[in-house]
Amino acid sequence: MSRIITVGEPMALFVAEQEGPLENVNRFDRYVAGAEVNFSIGMSRLGHTVTYITKLGSDPFGRNIEKFLQSNEIDTSYVTYDPSYLTGMQWKQKVSSGDPEVFSARKNSAASHMDLDTISNLNWDGFDHIHLTGIPPALSAGCREMVYELMKEARTRGVQISYDPNLRPGLWSDKQEMARVINDLACHADIVLPGIEEGKLLTGSEDVHEIAAHYHAAGVKTVVIKLGAKGAFTSSEGEQFYTEGFPVEKVVDTVGAGDGFAVGVVSAILEGLPIQEAVKRGAAIGALAVMSPGDNDGLPDRESLEGYMKGSKVEL
Repeated sequence: MSRIITVGEPMALFVAEQEGPLENVNRFDRYVAGAEVNFSIGMSRLGHTVTYITKLGSDPFGRNIEKFLQSNEIDTSYVTYDPSYLTGMQWKQKVSSGDPEVFSARKNSAASHMDLDTISNLNWDGFDHIHLTGIPPALSAGCREMVYELMKEARTRGVQISYDPNLRPGLWSDKQEMARVINDLACHADIVLPGIEEGKLLTGSEDVHEIAAHYHAAGVKTVVIKLGAKGAFTSSEGEQFYTEGFPVEKVVDTVGAGDGFAVGVVSAILEGLPIQEAVKRGAAIGALAVMSPGDNDGLPDRESLEGYMKGSKVEL
């Protein structure tokens, strides 16, 4: 299996036990949130080795997060603590359908103070792949500089790069600046994984062919556009095709579905499967993710993934 590296901001997540506005909820269940956390857990459960770079606050939530990562067999040798700042936190609404309300307390968090020093001692030996998202560049100028350096070094060393825009407009002061930075970073990647709405914000078009062409023109080899329940559109090496979405019995929580999709696509590519099979795996894991509470509870191990894919009505 492959060795993968990623960087992000893991947060303590509190999910409401009962439905209704967060202001009226008294009890919450605690989880760990973060797009890169979800990706790391999903890859680890499929047998890949993941190293996670981050900075946590020297508080109970930070220590819990590191233990959680370790319990999921994620390498935390590049996790550091900063006593001057707190670990980021989120509160999420419980809903029976649709997207939940999410409230974040992450401004000036420990992770937002990552910079070039954070990766100064990074040993690249043995890594096959790096997965990045648009979240760290939104946290601070230092984080942004760090991500650019990671991409530059990965390109120099021939390490494959996947990039999920994972737009967080609320973390940016200017949407035009957001689009410029995210697009610039995406154009350094080998695989780009935007959602259809993200593609519209970033390229000005909601046509999947035009979105794909935008990134191909900048040198991106593979563009996979997430279409929600409808599946995905892929453009890679001159080949273009749609992939059907997998059936979902009940949508419990949509948060983390895109991260699950990235897990499926990237893991299959790293295992040498054809791009068609990779996107099917992505669609399957995305479907499993929305049928479970929390952001990463539904990410499957290899046995449960294969069982779900074989038992579905989607043509394989």
